[in-house]
Amino acid sequence: MSDRTASEAPVAETPVTEAHVPATAAPVLDAPLLLGVRHHGPGSARAVRAALDAARPTAVLIEGPSEGDALLPLAADPQMRPPVALLAHAVDDPGRAAFWPLAEFSPEWVAIRWALAHGVPVRFIDLPATHSLALKEPHGEEAAPAPEAPADEAPTDPVLTPAVDPIRVLAETAGYDDPERWWEDVVEHRSPGADATSRTAADALAPFAALAEAMTALREAYGDGGHPRDAVREAYMRIQLRAARKEFGDGVAVVCGAWHVPALATRTTLAADRSLLKGLPKVKTEMTWVPWTHRRLARHSGYGAGIDSPGWYGHLFAAADRPIERWMTKVAGLLRAEDRSVSTAHVIEAVRLAETLAAMRGRPLAGLGETTDAVRAVMCEGSDVPLALIQDRLVVGETLGEVPDSAPAVPLQRDLTRTQRTLRLKPEALERQIDLDLRKETDAARSRLLYRLRLLGIGWGEPAEGRSRNTGTFRESWRLRWEPELHVRVAEAGVWGTTVESAATAKAEYQALAATALSEVTALAEQCLLAGLADALPVVMKALADRAALDADVGHLADALPALARSLRYGDVRATDTAALSEVAAGLAERICVGLPPACTGLDADGAEALRRQVDGVHSAIGLLTAGTRPAEADTATSRGAATAPTEADAAPVGPAAPAEAEDTSTVADATPAEATSTVADATPAEATPTTGLRDRWSALLRKLAGRDTVAGIIRGRATRLLLDDGGLTEDEAARLMGLALSPGTPPTDAAAWIEGFVGGASGGGMLLVHDERLLALVDTWLTGVPADTFTDVLPLLRRTFSAFEPGVRRTLGELARRGPAPEHAGSDGADHGYPGFGPGLDTDRADAVEPVLHLLLAGAPAPAEASA
Repeated sequence: MSDRTASEAPVAETPVTEAHVPATAAPVLDAPLLLGVRHHGPGSARAVRAALDAARPTAVLIEGPSEGDALLPLAADPQMRPPVALLAHAVDDPGRAAFWPLAEFSPEWVAIRWALAHGVPVRFIDLPATHSLALKEPHGEEAAPAPEAPADEAPTDPVLTPAVDPIRVLAETAGYDDPERWWEDVVEHRSPGADATSRTAADALAPFAALAEAMTALREAYGDGGHPRDAVREAYMRIQLRAARKEFGDGVAVVCGAWHVPALATRTTLAADRSLLKGLPKVKTEMTWVPWTHRRLARHSGYGAGIDSPGWYGHLFAAADRPIERWMTKVAGLLRAEDRSVSTAHVIEAVRLAETLAAMRGRPLAGLGETTDAVRAVMCEGSDVPLALIQDRLVVGETLGEVPDSAPAVPLQRDLTRTQRTLRLKPEALERQIDLDLRKETDAARSRLLYRLRLLGIGWGEPAEGRSRNTGTFRESWRLRWEPELHVRVAEAGVWGTTVESAATAKAEYQALAATALSEVTALAEQCLLAGLADALPVVMKALADRAALDADVGHLADALPALARSLRYGDVRATDTAALSEVAAGLAERICVGLPPACTGLDADGAEALRRQVDGVHSAIGLLTAGTRPAEADTATSRGAATAPTEADAAPVGPAAPAEAEDTSTVADATPAEATSTVADATPAEATPTTGLRDRWSALLRKLAGRDTVAGIIRGRATRLLLDDGGLTEDEAARLMGLALSPGTPPTDAAAWIEGFVGGASGGGMLLVHDERLLALVDTWLTGVPADTFTDVLPLLRRTFSAFEPGVRRTLGELARRGPAPEHAGSDGADHGYPGFGPGLDTDRADAVEPVLHLLLAGAPAPAEASA
């Protein structure tokens, strides 16, 4: 199809009444019937059908890639539902592809269906895709072939003709300032009259004759209109037209862009046309039908067909009569479904207003502009907000076409289609969100499929935040939306394998070997675990171990560890063996503990902030590593039939509430490397894991960072905060560190950085200050002790820190600061020391009632009181 005419779609059209002429009245054609159209126009489509009914041609020729002839019979398949598109792609480079979209209201589609219904031969006659794809530049544009100069002449620079819009020229000649409105009024809004059955064959063909005459005058004035490649395409179409006339006689019909009609009617020699095609590049191609969407038809760039309102055009083509009344009824139904009050009277008044606007504007019928203005005024009360919904749902629409199973497809596409049906995941053009429970086999298989497709670059689904907040690893949420271009991505991914699993495995192994950064391999390992690619894991894990051994940058190691820690959590949910991954993660953590202190010195503000985020990530990762090994060890001991009695450490709760456990494991942190190694080696199999003693070593490192003056203030504050949250520091120790960091001799910028690291800034520290008066009291004590002469220097930095909190958090902190510190012995003397909005004190009875539930959630064991009972 012509790139230019494909983008020249009318804004609004009204269908002409269809006139079916009896076969006995069909004239005998003594020359090819050239039907010039604008692509994707309902008025043009109905005019083409009326012309074909009137002329009864012996064959129908369509502007389209000639390789598509073998696919034309599929257009009559009951499973074929437009919009669809012909997809051609290079065999060796599937990314080099092109689409030829067809909608139900496309004149070409109407001609194809008419020919198949009447048993008339139908063919494509445009330049083959083997040439058009070869002419594409790397960035996707098509280069015009340079004409060959005679041997005795020196090559000259080609003369570039300015691009011309033929419809705009005709509209300006007729006195219109809008070419689309002119085309609608003159062509698309044509009415055949009250007695449509009295139309003759000449009446059905007259519009095409008039349009051909106008285009002939334009071609005489503007030549190729700035599109030199059209000469090559038109030469090929003339050759195909000659061959069809030789085979079927002169009574053939050609449906093509109106711009090409004068060129096809021009008399040229076969040798001249062949000379234009000489030396064209070639590339091996494959072609098939693929589903298309109305949204893609509405795009003006890339693969779009360049029309603004495919949903509106589809309505005009399908409406047998009274299209405006039927359209207003659709709009009213949509608005009612969205709980807007729209009555029958609104519909009647909107129709009247649209017809009145059309008459005032001198238009024969109301178009989309008039109906939109009427809907805005009558049904939307002048608001454009409901109009956006109408534009998305009705004017554009979310229709997704279908193609039959018998259509050609690459093996990977067939496997994907089978898997989609098995898992009941239907591709849809409308974006939707699904929630998966990975404990269910079907949902787990859906998750694996979506992650495998993401690894292959087929972005059908994107992870999303679930509608129900859940921090567990067994729930996932996805946003799904199928785009036609994904068929190209599937064809590209076909080089990796014939099934989704094998292709994802092969690509993962290739990426693991080609990766140069540790973070790339760790992200790939996480993807393999999520996608369930067990066969690719050995290669990925070997590459991960090699990169980790060679990478000495602490920042790279810190970036890689969180992904590995998250991956270890998938072992329980996805039944994946993560033993090798655990060893690599523990090794990275050990190296981070050794290399982090030197990396925290000599940093500027940006570097310190980046390292602070990495410290947060490593802290969370170590928490996952040390917390996740305990269930695995217990499962291992149980599976081996171990009859080991539980130790006190196993029975004690995990976390800050278990000081005995901290004392027992502190010897590992304080021991020398040789002693630590021997301690781990001498442990029992159930105790010896790669992460044994890792939390204590990390806590010791945080203490070291919190107490070093050479470490950046934001990192020292963060280390203090992490230790305080984990119970590694008492309030007195934290107050002492804060007093040192915020002493008068400390520069205000360093003090503010320490505060930012301590309270968290935008990292969530505001809520902790609200709910933990211990932290708030520490900050308040320092702030009230700042001398008046230095307070103005500190204030801007503090405002920067606290401005990152949410408005509700800042308001609550202000209320807490206004009421002042809680009185000493509050809640112990029985008096009511409450403040507005706050309780009178600690209610021990209510706190004791919560304790069993907290033990059950955090430790998985009954509360001590219940155990003794």
